[in-house]
Amino acid sequence: MSATVEFSIAALADTDVPAVVDLCREALDLPGDAAEADQIVARLREQPGVGFVATAGGELAGVVLGSLSHRDDSIGHVDLVAVRPALRRQGIGRALLTRAEGALAGRGAVEVLLAGNPPYYAWPGIDVRYTPAVCAATALGYEQDRTAWNMTADLTALRPTEAAEERLAASGVQVRRAEPDDVPALVGFARANFSDGWAGEVSDSVGRPGAGCHLALRDGEVLGFAAYGSSRPSWFGPMGTAPAAQGLGIGGVLLRRCLRDLRDAGLAQAQIGWVGPVPFYASAVGARIERVFFLYRKEL
Repeated sequence: MSATVEFSIAALADTDVPAVVDLCREALDLPGDAAEADQIVARLREQPGVGFVATAGGELAGVVLGSLSHRDDSIGHVDLVAVRPALRRQGIGRALLTRAEGALAGRGAVEVLLAGNPPYYAWPGIDVRYTPAVCAATALGYEQDRTAWNMTADLTALRPTEAAEERLAASGVQVRRAEPDDVPALVGFARANFSDGWAGEVSDSVGRPGAGCHLALRDGEVLGFAAYGSSRPSWFGPMGTAPAAQGLGIGGVLLRRCLRDLRDAGLAQAQIGWVGPVPFYASAVGARIERVFFLYRKEL
């Protein structure tokens, strides 16, 4: 049995961030996560929140980031928890989660979710393959209440969109890349038809380096949009089409245009994040379910 490790916990400081990114590259060992560690940390820190680091033997041992829900400030979120693999099973993850819960309670939260807080999130919940995190959640009294999943799209076999775009144009539907001047209309469309979270994501996807958005219009009215890169560089979403315009093929065109951008940026695969309509993505681009996430909640 290994000796117990002594550790201390302190508030996350800006000067800790490079070490936090390095730790995440080591601790987030599932495909794609380690490679995007710097973007994940930067994205989560764009929102107001709480953060703590654990130090052991002069070395950063773990980190936790949390925030209040953008929909309901009585709900807290744990957005990231990571512990250096060699220092796991020492109570570090449990101590970090407990400290985050206390800080969120101090800001008015009455329950905490281990789930994404759109538009600033890196995962829908805990990937089921991060077994230590699942065990820590269970030990701390969290209850699983939902399951979410991503789908993986092969970007090397995308069907062209030109013929479909011509058919849409013949019916008066224009498809193009979104520009900054389109943001107010896109935000209004997303809020009216979907959610504030999607409005934030689509807004952030326009003009953000490595991100993008395509939209469909008829007579100047937004009929649909598809975005990528707002939460993670290799993740597609969100995407939505007005109920009255569904069935025209708009979604498939917008999806493939976005995935083509990701392919042209050098990616061979993309994650379609927090998927709803599995059959649509499977049919449109041959995507397959690959990442599964447990979402947890706990009353404080």
